[in-house]
Amino acid sequence: MFLKVFRDDIIEGLQKSANIIPAKTGAAFLRTIWLRVENGALSIMSTDSNLEFCGTYSAEIIEEGLVGVQGRSFYDLIRKLPAGQITLKAEEEAPYLSIEQGNRKYKLPTNEKSWFQNFSAFPEEHTVFWAGDFLQELIDKTAYCISDEDTMEAIACLSLMPARDTKNIESCGLNGHQFAMQSFLHDDLHGLLPEGGVLIQKKYLVELKKWLSGDEIELSIDNKRLFFRTADKRETFSLPLSFYQYPDYNTFLSRIGDAGVSEMSVDRLELIDALERIMIFNTENNRCAYFQFGENGELQIYSQGQDIGTATEQLSVEYSGDLKKIAFPTRNLIEILNHFASEKVNFKLTGAEGPCGVLGDDDADYKVIIMPMKVIEETYYSEEGAE
Repeated sequence: MFLKVFRDDIIEGLQKSANIIPAKTGAAFLRTIWLRVENGALSIMSTDSNLEFCGTYSAEIIEEGLVGVQGRSFYDLIRKLPAGQITLKAEEEAPYLSIEQGNRKYKLPTNEKSWFQNFSAFPEEHTVFWAGDFLQELIDKTAYCISDEDTMEAIACLSLMPARDTKNIESCGLNGHQFAMQSFLHDDLHGLLPEGGVLIQKKYLVELKKWLSGDEIELSIDNKRLFFRTADKRETFSLPLSFYQYPDYNTFLSRIGDAGVSEMSVDRLELIDALERIMIFNTENNRCAYFQFGENGELQIYSQGQDIGTATEQLSVEYSGDLKKIAFPTRNLIEILNHFASEKVNFKLTGAEGPCGVLGDDDADYKVIIMPMKVIEETYYSEEGAE
């Protein structure tokens, strides 16, 4: 293999390639970045045995070939070189890759070519185009509600599901005590998705988001993998699908739409500010903000604790219903509110221990459900019996 390439033409591809391989641990063949020169172009490829990245870049090709190098070392070296042309050369009989730029010369050991296995090809039939920035936003709005535990199977995944009665697609995250759903319309993607939707493990979403840009992408699905490709077809990123049974979230979504639920409308930023102060008074054993609803649209929020003190704040809200008191995990509720853009958010309260829906007028088709925590009143001091 022998080629000349400009450092700035490949550095972004090398970074994306290095992102998905283990840095120091794991099998050596998984820490490899593969350089394949054929058909007048340089391909940069890497995999962690699940995720696959392949980017194709312009280069001056002198001799075709395939070389695998220790990925992190190769990326770090190229990253620290100045802009300019780089010469890459690997002799068939030599166990190293020569890297030269002007009077700078380096050699990196190469790996066995037998370690290389062909990457999954992008399915060219039945593809759709999608906005990369919208997919990034979709991940932001739902991934924080996905379980971090791989052993949780379906709820450790993002669900992309065709809606039952409309052409909408529902992107959902669930972890047992929180649920987020963003609905959106995309006729072509709706037609591409299987009837049961697709599931993407949360751990893959992190790397997918790193790969994405705001540009348009092309998407395709086969029976095992989900494929993404840049619109210019230069880069492909693919990941394995999961095949668990996703919970029927319509059962608890329907509850927040029932007649008779209590409702509260509150200024979102004012509530976040109050909760951030209340959280100072939370402890490991008491992580709640207690909401007590009074007359004349008054909400009292407080934290009760023995060691760190107490805090009480009052906010003006619009409230209707019979619920008197409810408790939410403070940090979780702040995180939820920060994913809304609306000036005011609306709470649908089904009961002190029932699911609570959070919606915003300016957050179209976005809803979050949070489970409240059981209200336990604790008395730390009483004058009963005092002299």
